[in-house]
Amino acid sequence: MLLPARTAVLNYLYGVKNANINQIMEALESQYGGERQFTKDRYLDHVMSLEANGLVTLNSYDLDSNGELRMCYEINDDGRNAVDKYVDKRYRNQK
Repeated sequence: MLLPARTAVLNYLYGVKNANINQIMEALESQYGGERQFTKDRYLDHVMSLEANGLVTLNSYDLDSNGELRMCYEINDDGRNAVDKYVDKRYRNQK
């Protein structure tokens, strides 16, 4: 069973210190890469929605080697509580 993509992003952040969009997509590509919605824009939307709902926090930002903005996000306590409550332990991404 696959988690909804936005939940999978939150679940991935549960098990890492922080990550940018490219790192999140690399980690989820094996499961979600074949989906039409697997685009950088869509995953940026997922992360920004999670941020707007108070589940993740922008940790840092910089420019990558191509001059593109790279933003790193980390899960916060509310996000951890949501994963603990709604994601079954067998699917949970642990540190």
